[in-house]
Amino acid sequence: MKFFLDTAKVEKIREFAQLGVVDGVTTNPTLIAKEGRDFQEIVKEICEIVEGPVSVEVTALDTEGMVREAREFSKLADNIVVKIPMTREGIKAVNILSKEGIKTNVTLIFSPNQGLIAAKAGATYISPFVGRLDDNGHVGMDVVGEIVTIFKNYNIETEIIVASIRHPRHVVEAAKLGAHIATIPFEVLEKMFYHPLTEKGLEIFMRDWENYLKNR
Repeated sequence: MKFFLDTAKVEKIREFAQLGVVDGVTTNPTLIAKEGRDFQEIVKEICEIVEGPVSVEVTALDTEGMVREAREFSKLADNIVVKIPMTREGIKAVNILSKEGIKTNVTLIFSPNQGLIAAKAGATYISPFVGRLDDNGHVGMDVVGEIVTIFKNYNIETEIIVASIRHPRHVVEAAKLGAHIATIPFEVLEKMFYHPLTEKGLEIFMRDWENYLKNR
């Protein structure tokens, strides 16, 4: 499974990239707006840090506007992927952009039907939002599992990015289901590094080593 970092915080992206655990980045207008910096400056900096895909989301709601924004975004760096919302206008845009060789990530997927439609339109990636589904009384991972099964049945090349991840267990469940990618907030990725038994084991090792040195 590939790990994408779901953030626009350049310092965090650089930190985790240096550890060798970041395969790509996803952003959205909310995340970028929080940084209070020039949009293009942030995007270009992220694309220089990360070799893998960097998703940047359009703000237009009509097909013409989405396509125009996508074409401009694609000029910023070779690893740009354009996030398009799961709407009729968005799917039209994905169909146009896929024929131009511009990679797309269809976002705000909440059902297998939506995922299948996006894939048929030519989406490079789709992003089912498991956390938001859970919040609304559904089981987000059930939707992911159904999409994984459908895509395997028909050898669909569109990759599944499990999004709206709220905790480390979401990552494990996505991996067990066979999703291609998890896009993870850095707060969750930080938690994935730690386990109390690891900390306790290290303390024991260090204490034993200190005792050994004292008794030499």
